[in-house]
Amino acid sequence: MITGFCASNRVGNSMTGSNMQKRKASNRVGVLFTCIGRRVSLLNGFRRAAGHLKVNASFFGTDTTEYSSALQLCDKAFLVKPVTHPGYTGELLNIVKTNRVKLLVPTVDLDLKVLAENKAKFAAIGCCVLISPPNVVDICQDKRKTYRFLRKNGFDTPVTISVASALSKKKLNWPRFLKPWDGSASRGNAVVNNRKEMLFFAKRIPNAICQEFIKGTEHTCDVYVDFSMKVRCVVPRKRIEVRAGEVSKGQVVKHPDIMGQSARLVETLGAGPGVITLQLFLTQDDKVKFIEINPRFGGGAPLAIKAGANFPKWIFQDLLGRKINIRFDAFKDNLIMLRYDGEVWVQKP
Repeated sequence: MITGFCASNRVGNSMTGSNMQKRKASNRVGVLFTCIGRRVSLLNGFRRAAGHLKVNASFFGTDTTEYSSALQLCDKAFLVKPVTHPGYTGELLNIVKTNRVKLLVPTVDLDLKVLAENKAKFAAIGCCVLISPPNVVDICQDKRKTYRFLRKNGFDTPVTISVASALSKKKLNWPRFLKPWDGSASRGNAVVNNRKEMLFFAKRIPNAICQEFIKGTEHTCDVYVDFSMKVRCVVPRKRIEVRAGEVSKGQVVKHPDIMGQSARLVETLGAGPGVITLQLFLTQDDKVKFIEINPRFGGGAPLAIKAGANFPKWIFQDLLGRKINIRFDAFKDNLIMLRYDGEVWVQKP
């Protein structure tokens, strides 16, 4: 059975009227990316998918500044208030209604909570938001709750305690890892090697928690959840190099245990629809230890798309009620992404 707002608001594509114009109108899709920032590759991935499927799509973007590379490449750009402003949701709803947006794609953590809480309002005007339920977003954005969820459901994860609890212990294994329980993009993270360093960084990292330090190779998993809330594909990516919290060099790694555990985790959590991004370590003895869950597209998703996990294509097909053919592991293994800086040129009047 198809459930959820996105499933119930699919855009029809069958010939129910007496002329072709109705079909063309039903195949018209407006796509809105919020907080689009530098997501040029993701935007282009959706453009290519629309072209391949012969979908008449228009692409819109929002940001708080015009100095956003991806915003400049949209068909139409909107400058909006910060996500913390009480009028933010109203602005998005007005953009969606005015431009007949059928699909809304969040790209960063900033507005996930407000989108989850207002998903029904967007659905009421015919727009599918790729967002998980509010309780799922809450678990993902509070790393203390993430830890409790993982432990409760049998997923291995680094031991996580408060800094006060760590300092009260007579014996601790060093090093330890400090990070904000509400942080993102690796901001405020620190490795500490003794109590003195822990005290120093704990005063400087807001809402710091203390984690067991894990030795291993960090991986990201792109998990695709269809509009009926079923996990259809999992693409693990080894993080070779990271810059400002986002992967700059990565490699697809078909690892059956990572793929299986990641699928089970997302299904247990009830996240989706869309792409859910998991962070984990693969230890030297081949154990999988999950560390974070982000209920949105990750910055490195273009690598998975290029490898054959065509998330934008599948999303369009689901939205339009078309048949989707997805094999769980039908993507290229060992494909490497090496990122570089590109430019967008804007001529000011």
